[in-house]
Amino acid sequence: MSHWADASPDDDEAEESLVRPYTITHGRTASVRDDLTLITVIATVAPDERHGDRGLQPEHRTILRQCRTPVALAEVAAGLNLPVAVTKILVGDLITLDRVTARPPLAVAVGQEPDMTLLQAVKDALLRL
Repeated sequence: MSHWADASPDDDEAEESLVRPYTITHGRTASVRDDLTLITVIATVAPDERHGDRGLQPEHRTILRQCRTPVALAEVAAGLNLPVAVTKILVGDLITLDRVTARPPLAVAVGQEPDMTLLQAVKDALLRL
């Protein structure tokens, strides 16, 4: 089975074998979670040995592998080569199953101003380019 984004517009055979995004999400068009943004950090939770990966779609498994180290939702979508809206639905599934956690980036989570020393260092480095 090929991915919907891999088909060329002129390929008649590809029409029959494509997996469309609505198929991956079982017809759902929106995530039940409204707190997931492009910069939300997703991280895999230690796997539950009793359930393993049983019942998970290949895309769910890929997300679990990608998020072994915390990664932004936008990066997860890029790694899956799927639209962000579809990725939000899949990540929402995994959050519901307690397989991943989602949190805002640290600077936002703490509610503090950005570290001015770090920002100055980044600015200086960019000016040197």
